[in-house]
Amino acid sequence: MKKTTVTAVLAAVIALAGCASAGNQTLRSANPSEIEQHVVKGKSTKSDVEAYLGAAESVSFTDSGLEIWQYTYAKQTSKAINFIPVVGILAGGADVDKKVLTILFNDKGVVMKSTYAASKGEIRTGLAN
Repeated sequence: MKKTTVTAVLAAVIALAGCASAGNQTLRSANPSEIEQHVVKGKSTKSDVEAYLGAAESVSFTDSGLEIWQYTYAKQTSKAINFIPVVGILAGGADVDKKVLTILFNDKGVVMKSTYAASKGEIRTGLAN
C-alpha cells in the first residue's frame, strides 16, 4: 500500500511540475466566437470589456489619442524529455501556447476594432540547443 501511494504522489508531482501559466484567466478558456459575443464592434464599451475580462494588462494610445487595451494569456508545458536524466540537460524544452486580444476604443470609449490571435511555440533549452 505504501509503495502505491508513494508512486501516485511522485507521478502527480512530476505531472504538475511541468506546467506554468500566466495572464488573463478568461482568455485561458475563451474561444474566438465567445470573445466576439462580449467584445462587439460599435457596441461594447470600456466598462463592458472590463466587466468581462478585468483590467487590461497594458494600455497604450495611438498618435491620435485613441486608447488600446491588450490582454494576454500564456501556458508553458515542459517536454517529457526534460525528466530523462542527462538527456534533459542536453536537449530540454517546453511547448508554449499564447493568446493575445488587442482592443481599440474610439474617443467615446466604444470598441472600434479588436484582434485575437492564438499561437503555439517552442522553447528549447539544454546544452545541445
